[in-house]
Amino acid sequence: MIKLTTNKSLYKHVLNKQDDFGDRLTLFLLHFAFILKEFKNDKNEKKLQELYDFNFRQLELSIREIGYGDQSINKKMKDYINLFHAIISEIHFWNKLEFVKKKEMLSKFLHNFDDIEYLVDYFNNFSVHLSKNNLNSYLKSVSTH
Repeated sequence: MIKLTTNKSLYKHVLNKQDDFGDRLTLFLLHFAFILKEFKNDKNEKKLQELYDFNFRQLELSIREIGYGDQSINKKMKDYINLFHAIISEIHFWNKLEFVKKKEMLSKFLHNFDDIEYLVDYFNNFSVHLSKNNLNSYLKSVSTH
């Protein structure tokens, strides 16, 4: 997911020509939400829960490394988890939404981007790509332990 999120083409339409931690995190959470949406089933439940726990544990460690205090970390983590769950709710019916609705939905989360159409196309293609693969193809280099 980090490799997906650091794809430079995703950032070519960032306002002010400078993305920030929030932009990168939001794109990461969008990728992660699409992965959870596509692969959520009984067979993958344990792996997805481990991946969820791992991702948010790593996020917390990253925030600590930046230098935030414990109270700030708790607030930031709550904000990020709420953002993630809002993203999941919004993309639940992604495949049934019209292009304009997808654009509106992504605009809610990606305030620093001026070409949301590009990102709608990107996530449409990403969703199709996910549907043609399996969860293990995305986890082969990930260790959650």
